[in-house]
Amino acid sequence: MQPRSITHAELGADRLAHGFFTRQGGISDGVHEGLNCGYGSDDVYECVAQNRALVARTLAVAPEALITVHQFHSAEVILADRTWPYDQAPRGDAMVCTRPGIALGILTADCAPVLFADAKGGVIGAAHAGWRGALAGVLEATVQAMEDQGARRDRIVAVIGPCIAQASYEVGPEFQAEFIAVDPNLAEYFAPSSRADHHQFDLAGFVLARLAGLGLGQSHDLGLDTYTDDSRFYSYRRTCHRDESDYGRQISAITLLPEPEKVCP
Repeated sequence: MQPRSITHAELGADRLAHGFFTRQGGISDGVHEGLNCGYGSDDVYECVAQNRALVARTLAVAPEALITVHQFHSAEVILADRTWPYDQAPRGDAMVCTRPGIALGILTADCAPVLFADAKGGVIGAAHAGWRGALAGVLEATVQAMEDQGARRDRIVAVIGPCIAQASYEVGPEFQAEFIAVDPNLAEYFAPSSRADHHQFDLAGFVLARLAGLGLGQSHDLGLDTYTDDSRFYSYRRTCHRDESDYGRQISAITLLPEPEKVCP
């Protein structure tokens, strides 16, 4: 079964290929059924490798050219000027690239994947924006790294992929306190929960607001909830609530396509 992905028109420039890949397609079985692209799961190594190869083929890049980083909820951004094997991936939560033929992949299972592109400038980026990384500044760091490679903020398009929605994301008082300690105005991203002292956190809204404050050309949110749509998405929180043994990771990826060769008249 071929991978199924979701795309956004504003990342559809001629020099770009991208996809927010769902779990549909792929060859994994059991709790990882579908297109599990996470080597960090308990899935069979060969299944994950083949799933990633399917994604790479969809993006028209070589399997080894689909790269990911060792994500750890930071604001670290890696300049992807080469490819690397998954077991030698640098630690970070975002990548930027100016080289055609390299696909930047972000793995998620409730956190927000964000794909960036300045198509005219030939600079792309991808970020893993969980609440901790977003609060620490991973989005701002990604845009700055893109500028360092020649991108212009007013040309950058950013799109937030599938992530856990506010209605599905109940958090305790200590969670909210971390945000309020940074800025009391961040209380606006917390709605009352049915449980005392608990709130519903709006991850996508928080990420979109951070993007909006960066002066980008465009920022968009797909508005898709990983938690409630188990036919299309893996979800860490859903796995915990169901007391399942493990969970898969979907991948979101973007690549610069080579410029077409000029034909002499």
